[in-house]
Amino acid sequence: MSVDFAGWLRQLAQTKQSAETPKRIWPQLTLTSSYLTDAEWRDRIVVVAQQLESPEALVAAIAYGELSRAPYAVTRLLKPQLDAAKLLTWTTDPKLASRRPAYTLLLGITGGAGTAIALEQQIDIAMKARDATNLSALLAADLELRGANRVDWLETTFFADSQRTLPEIQAALLALSVQGGADGIVPRRRVIEAYRYFIKARKPMAGFVAMELADWEAWDATADYVAIIRSKAVRDPAEQFAILSYLKRSPLTTAQAALGPSADQQQ
Repeated sequence: MSVDFAGWLRQLAQTKQSAETPKRIWPQLTLTSSYLTDAEWRDRIVVVAQQLESPEALVAAIAYGELSRAPYAVTRLLKPQLDAAKLLTWTTDPKLASRRPAYTLLLGITGGAGTAIALEQQIDIAMKARDATNLSALLAADLELRGANRVDWLETTFFADSQRTLPEIQAALLALSVQGGADGIVPRRRVIEAYRYFIKARKPMAGFVAMELADWEAWDATADYVAIIRSKAVRDPAEQFAILSYLKRSPLTTAQAALGPSADQQQ
């Protein structure tokens, strides 16, 4: 790396100032944890944005790596600094295919009505091809541009349609999770409603969203999960564990209370 970037590296290093260990960030499109506080991320993301796709390959790689694991709520603060035309070029460059998810999210943050139409065309193509490679980022960007009203379409298209594949369903859940974590254009309460729709429409997969609902202290799903445990709709042990963990944390019930009557009947 050229010595010309020493000042930039110092700026980057100085954004980590505290010894505090923040709570985990969920979800991420790449890395799944962070050692920065939200305040430190707000400083770092501005420094990172200066060097996205820098002509210096290592600088560009570092900048992208930091961008890809930054909390989405913080990334949204970059909107005044983003160039939609440049981002569109990056998302269509085959050489940058591995970086397309993060740049697609940025495009959703900075784009307008024309961008939304273009993204929806890409979503249609991906769905027809059953290609979920970049689908989660496309859906998250689409939600950013279209707002909470677009969630109705997502519920019907991915959760109610029995023809959707598991990767497609997971992509839709990740897109909702990104938006729910930010609690911005699409309010978290609307994402929670979508998760409850998912639980009822896809009972065997209901555990997919249990831990996140618990992290958000969204206890309205308690009755849904009690019913699912009693019906034995979920067969996967990991999902069962996630649901029981949710019920144990819920102030409205416990896993033992949910299982008790059913267990007695089975013996």
